[in-house]
Amino acid sequence: MNRPDEGPADTLLGGRYRVHERIASGSMATVYRASDEYLGRDVAVKIINRPASADGPVALDDEVAILARMSHPGLVTLLDAGVDREGPGGPKVYLVMELVEGPDLKQRLADGPVVSRDAALLGHDLADALEYIHRSGVIHRDVKPSNIMLFDYKQGSARMRAKLTDFGIALISEAPQGPDGGVFGTAAYLSPEQARSEPLSPASDVYSLGLVLLECLTGRIAFPGDPLQSALARLIQDPPIPADLDEFWRTLLGAMTAADPQARPTARDISEALYEQAHSDRGKHKVDSSIIPADEAERMAAVHQYQILDTPPDGAFDRITALAARLFDVPIAIVSVVDHDRIWFKSHHGTAVEQIDRDPGLCASAILQGGTWVVENAPEDPRALSNPLVAGEFGLGFYAGAPLTTREGYNLGTLCILDFAPRKMSAAEIDTLQDLAAVVMNDLELRLEIRLSAQAGRVPVDVD
Repeated sequence: MNRPDEGPADTLLGGRYRVHERIASGSMATVYRASDEYLGRDVAVKIINRPASADGPVALDDEVAILARMSHPGLVTLLDAGVDREGPGGPKVYLVMELVEGPDLKQRLADGPVVSRDAALLGHDLADALEYIHRSGVIHRDVKPSNIMLFDYKQGSARMRAKLTDFGIALISEAPQGPDGGVFGTAAYLSPEQARSEPLSPASDVYSLGLVLLECLTGRIAFPGDPLQSALARLIQDPPIPADLDEFWRTLLGAMTAADPQARPTARDISEALYEQAHSDRGKHKVDSSIIPADEAERMAAVHQYQILDTPPDGAFDRITALAARLFDVPIAIVSVVDHDRIWFKSHHGTAVEQIDRDPGLCASAILQGGTWVVENAPEDPRALSNPLVAGEFGLGFYAGAPLTTREGYNLGTLCILDFAPRKMSAAEIDTLQDLAAVVMNDLELRLEIRLSAQAGRVPVDVD
């Protein structure tokens, strides 16, 4: 008989999810790569390490209820949940989540410390996600490197991205807490109040995130040793913060890991501070001034007004890129937004890449044009032949980008199509691409208008 955590290859859960290799395991659950045979996509399946009751209804874990009402780019998305009663080994409770292609932070840190700017970007993502769950009345209680998924790492992007996962011991903050409820979490990242089994607040997650960021910068666990030794160490002393760290980091990490929870900053304060730090220290990635519009400050203000950067996938835009790929018979179609130092892909049909640095991205040049920018033979076009996407392994042969232009005339980004072979583009095809870009912009304008109306109290609607 197979145990629920063994997850043999080819097990079919719920008549839909085909389990493949194991990704990660812990005391509470095991995670596998799986395929959704109904939608034809790869997913992550988390099987709870205890069999469900064979009799009567089965209540899914608290994690399901928590994740089902969470939607944030810094959180792993829950797609489905259920109890499988047909497979070997008895009934199994399982969760189906998005598959994040990339290492976890623990695996990344095995290669050494993270540079300051990447640590700030990573910390901003995580603090923003924590601020979101804290507003929802949830405390994670187990913020640690192995629960932080990284993606697009080492892909040449301007942005290290992170998602927080594993809400297996998350606590609804309004729920009553017993005075001796036991210690939950991982010893090396516990807050002092967790180590004492005291009632918790969002400040406990802030402390744990502080230890994670300290480890990112130093490559060392602040409180090593066996679980008891590690847990007791923080009751005796604050974590050691190296004197050679920048003053910004020494101040922030000292505040985040203060022994008194009341003295710690909120997750929102941390998110904002790290965002400013990351974007004020951009010396490691200078953007070519020749691709910066003269009205860049005003253009970026327009970008932020539409609140589109780093938002979750959206079916409306995905349908437009899929339609563009079919209409023009190209392998890749993208809705891009040009940020300060990166080009972020709101929708990316035909490629898993979600962003690239601003310099090599042809979209950065496309937004400087008055209309659609077409490069029919990239390897021979002087405007693009030296571009890394053309001369490098990617082998770009054709590019056409129609700007996403606001009513005020600012170009937010593009709707672009790409091909690996050079090709011609007719005037009628250019008109069609511009029409599709106008559809994207009309959708963004409508969402903005509804949002502003809701803020003014004219309509009780929020389109986000």
